[in-house]
Amino acid sequence: MAVRLVIHESVLFTSDGSGDWCLRSGADILLQRLRYSNISLTCIHQEELASKKACFIKEVLVGHKEVRDPLPECGAISVLGQNELTSIKELSSSDENAEIFFYATSVLDEAFVAKLQSDKFNIIYIGSKIETTLEGIVFIDKLDELIITMSSVIKKGFSSVHPLTVGYLMKPSRELDFLKRGALPLFPCKSALIFIPISFELPLISQLERIDVILHKVTDEIVSVDPSSSFEFPKGITFSKGMSELIRFIEEHPYYCVVDPLKNIYPLLDRLQIQNILVGLQDIKSSSRLRAPHFLRVQTFNDPDLGLKLAEANLKFPVLVKPQVACGVADAHNMAIVFKAEDFRELSVPLPAIIQEYVDHGASIYKVYVIGKEVFHAVRKSLPNSTYLLGSSQKSSISPITFNSLKSLPVPNQDESSDGFGKNKQSLDMDLVNAAAHWMRQRLGLTIFGFDVVIQENSGDHVIVDLNYLPTFKEVTGLHAISAFWEAIRSAYEVKKAANVVIHS
Repeated sequence: MAVRLVIHESVLFTSDGSGDWCLRSGADILLQRLRYSNISLTCIHQEELASKKACFIKEVLVGHKEVRDPLPECGAISVLGQNELTSIKELSSSDENAEIFFYATSVLDEAFVAKLQSDKFNIIYIGSKIETTLEGIVFIDKLDELIITMSSVIKKGFSSVHPLTVGYLMKPSRELDFLKRGALPLFPCKSALIFIPISFELPLISQLERIDVILHKVTDEIVSVDPSSSFEFPKGITFSKGMSELIRFIEEHPYYCVVDPLKNIYPLLDRLQIQNILVGLQDIKSSSRLRAPHFLRVQTFNDPDLGLKLAEANLKFPVLVKPQVACGVADAHNMAIVFKAEDFRELSVPLPAIIQEYVDHGASIYKVYVIGKEVFHAVRKSLPNSTYLLGSSQKSSISPITFNSLKSLPVPNQDESSDGFGKNKQSLDMDLVNAAAHWMRQRLGLTIFGFDVVIQENSGDHVIVDLNYLPTFKEVTGLHAISAFWEAIRSAYEVKKAANVVIHS
């Protein structure tokens, strides 16, 4: 069984007022989503094949002009002239297995549409409602409504596999990372999930009525964080207007399936809470080589007893300094490597801050992803050993190294043959990693999360230095991780459903 969408040029293109053509507002995002949706897509136009408009349409949809980073192998769009069709059936004959057909248009050609309806096409008209003698046409006002409108029909058509509709909410760059790997299909995946974006440009309640599971990255919708709020999250967090409305809905509907519950995510916004969680790793039996880094929370860098407090916390220079706020604000990833006590005086890292042990680990960090019951990992380049940093910093009087951890490593012109790069011969102990993943899954109550492991040189200690929620796990290749992602969401829904039955029984 398959799904095909035939879309009229009027939905995607318009005149720019100077005789040229351009994509309508929002059409590029729609095309990006449709290309990776696992459905067949055809655009039809009414122009002659060699016309300027027809050439532009083909350039956009086949040549990918003006489209945000598409991959041709992930759903290329075919283009046909309406007058090229010898029969309406030609639209469906190329997909022998297709059983659900859609035609989306903003121009109503009644004769053409009537023929499509006779071939069991679902007709969607985008724009202000118009008078017509035809019945069965679905009218929607905005382009944003197209995918969710299609999803309801698709869900009904695949009712035999009991599909779930997953409404997802995340920033565009994160969505694209998932889309590129086919992780958010509109066509039901093998776990019978249909993914649709939640839009704050549309009435929220009408969308949630069609959604079974909310998948979110709530931190993408943080506007500001008040450091004076004592970090009792969500107190002190200002969310976008749309996210605030969604949070109210979730609070008023506790039986709704949310991946993951907000209360389980809030601790990961605070690096002090993260550190305190990681300290609990010592409770894992036979895990003497699995630990959290040593740390100290400070509210000022001008404390005359700071040196003593560092020693009491078992911290030695150099040290890493991170803001206590872990994400959601612009400077949450502004960090520093400090080499001596005097460096704290003019340090620009936001306060309060966490001073963390600098672990020599041969410039390799292991990104571990816990996706439901599955555990995956990938290796990424990381900070060099302290000997390398001290050697490079002596040239500039050993001043602090400041950096943004999301953008780049703080040491330029890295030479992997230099001391401090690629020297760690310790291998990742998957038994330790799996034990940590199991413990944190239980401790955090999260379905999809990640943590970073570095292996300390000489001791071989596996030190977990960070935790995060809903990573894109883009470094993990292959379909296994995507299948685990789908199964984790399905399983979360089934667990929530079973819990609701118990509560109501």
